[in-house]
Amino acid sequence: MRKAEINKTAVIGAGSWGTALAKLLADKGENVVLWGHRPEYIAEIERERENSRYLPGFSLPANLQLEKDLAVAVRDADCVLMVVPSHGYRQVFSRLLPSLQNNQTLLVSAVKGIEIGTRQTMTELMIHEAGTRAEDFHFGVLSGPSFAKEVADRQPTAVTVAFADLDAARAVQRLFATDYFRAYTSTDVVGLEISGAMKNVIAIAAGISDGLGFGLNTRAALITRGLAEITRMGVAMGAQPFTFSGLGGLGDLVLTCTGSLSRNRTVGLKLGEGKNLSTALFEMTMVAEGVKTTKSCYNLAAHLGVEMPILEQAYQILYEDKDCMQAVRELFQRDLKEELDETLA
Repeated sequence: MRKAEINKTAVIGAGSWGTALAKLLADKGENVVLWGHRPEYIAEIERERENSRYLPGFSLPANLQLEKDLAVAVRDADCVLMVVPSHGYRQVFSRLLPSLQNNQTLLVSAVKGIEIGTRQTMTELMIHEAGTRAEDFHFGVLSGPSFAKEVADRQPTAVTVAFADLDAARAVQRLFATDYFRAYTSTDVVGLEISGAMKNVIAIAAGISDGLGFGLNTRAALITRGLAEITRMGVAMGAQPFTFSGLGGLGDLVLTCTGSLSRNRTVGLKLGEGKNLSTALFEMTMVAEGVKTTKSCYNLAAHLGVEMPILEQAYQILYEDKDCMQAVRELFQRDLKEELDETLA
């Protein structure tokens, strides 16, 4: 990849994370445009200079451009940052694809999910949609322990950016580098994506544990054994094992399983307290990716033939109305095993 500067960045998705990333770039003085799927809401953000629904309390800089037209948003963009929920990702990407120029545009997923029907990660989805044009672009991912509110508040944060082309990763690394936001580079795209998707599932399980009244012992066990499951799935897909001990793996897992700002932990907390899934989701204003990701990862694990008992119990609680305490009992009644064997079982 040529070492050209990124002159325009389009952030696609005006939720909390998309807004926080757009704000970071605008605060830095970058040329950045933020697009959202509801024109009336984009108009409100532009008028108020605040995303009062998803990121309240943070003023957006005057140089942050708000755009209602998707084609206009991505026109002439050197970097397109996709920050829309996984269930709507394909539709939005297929709409913007014709407006992308064949100029080696950097296409970055900042979404932590897997598509249910296809079992594809977000970069796989983009490559599939791009078809014969895929060679015109660089496909990557930005992931790590990063609550949107804390990034908007300029609290020190570190993430990982992964592309197959290390020069592309370095270009995005430089784009986001500030005195409070640090990005490390990687070439393990699939490892970072599997980590980002599966950690939300384990966070739901951790929330269920907290909702049931269990303590820190249980949470630590879930995080550790959850990491083993994430690693097992990732390695089966060709990921590098050490990725899962990094920021996008262990770092993001710990944050999401323990942080009060975690939407996925909150869903689990409500389930553990006895609420059903529909009630838990109704009480939330933002998307908890882990709910749909549990189904997609469950199907992916079955397809790969990978044993993932925590994922299996989470799926049964969410989609088969299994009793939470029964799920815990079944996890502890499994056959006894060595902790570290060649299959990470």
